[in-house]
Amino acid sequence: MAKKKIGIIVQRYGSDINGGAEYHARLIAEKIAPYFDIEVFTSTAHDYITWEHNYPEGKEIINGIPVHRFKVAKPRDPKVFGDLQNFIFNEEHTVDDELTWLEEEGPYVPDLLAALEQREKEFAYFIFFSYRYYHSYWGLLKFKGKAILVPTAEHDEVIYLRLFKHLFHLPGAIVYNSHEEKEIINRVSGNEAVPGDIVGVGSEVPVTFAPQTFRDKFDIQGKYFVYIGRLDENKGVPLLLEYYLKMLRETDADLTLILMGKSVIDIPEHPRIKALGFMGNEDKFNGLKGAEFLVIPSQFESLSMVALEAWAIGKPVVANGRTEVLQGQCRRSNAGLWYTDYDEFKEIILLLAENGHLKEVMGKNGRFFFETHYSWPVIEKKYLEIIEQKL
Repeated sequence: MAKKKIGIIVQRYGSDINGGAEYHARLIAEKIAPYFDIEVFTSTAHDYITWEHNYPEGKEIINGIPVHRFKVAKPRDPKVFGDLQNFIFNEEHTVDDELTWLEEEGPYVPDLLAALEQREKEFAYFIFFSYRYYHSYWGLLKFKGKAILVPTAEHDEVIYLRLFKHLFHLPGAIVYNSHEEKEIINRVSGNEAVPGDIVGVGSEVPVTFAPQTFRDKFDIQGKYFVYIGRLDENKGVPLLLEYYLKMLRETDADLTLILMGKSVIDIPEHPRIKALGFMGNEDKFNGLKGAEFLVIPSQFESLSMVALEAWAIGKPVVANGRTEVLQGQCRRSNAGLWYTDYDEFKEIILLLAENGHLKEVMGKNGRFFFETHYSWPVIEKKYLEIIEQKL
């Protein structure tokens, strides 16, 4: 019997995109491909700030999955968008203003939606990633009950826009990333009747590690902790650097901060701070395996994939406790500590730097939490149940 066809729609897609909703979408596409005939619909953009044209238009095959790329009709002007967003978040405005914001935010890909309409009868379901973008908003309006939404919602100003309150009532099912994400979406939209489940995503974790190879490659001596992700303000990196430098001035902590990720902010020069740039999976996991712990200062999260990766290999997490999702993950796993101000940050960092037993216990808790809730058999089973109950 022929497999049912599922379309996955996401703002960016590529083997060289290793974080966020886009990586999430690729992992899910590849993991459910044995059960369904999967096709991906996305933009030609690689840069999430401007959505500038990067990949060739048309069809390509990535890890065995057909990927259809559509050129962004109007790249984002960061200044125009920034001014409009400031107005939307701070002034009285109309729903039409919010629709203008949606188009300016991008990626503006009307040809993608037209292609879905032309081929709609071929597909049993469309899975849309990230509620806040043009493709998801108009896609859910067009396909409603034929759509599954993976919102990847964060607790920021966007979730409160009038534009989206009715949107969460439209899909046939919603795949939530966390308890906290489901709670905020239910609270702002009252969509408890929409079917769905808290699922999240697994991770591609290596079987073997070589932390000494990582140390030798990047000339790292002594103990270190690691941050993994984009180095920008929304991820809380400036405040992390401020807290860490203050801690170094006040203590004699023998601990280096390793930063892995593309930077869009200035990184202070200091012998205890090493910014290594974007890391491939091998270097990332080797570095994480050799670290004392992972730090996540992010202000906005729907699910921290890097926290799950740390727990999968038995590493504790230190998180920004002002982010409900991160604090919730730490509470449920018993594998993370969280801070809400500088004094808490300092005490936690110093505690974990010295207390090997605590790190070991937290690491074991993290591995159990990951295997119980986020191993691929668990994730795949939940996706199959959600899809098959709607087919």
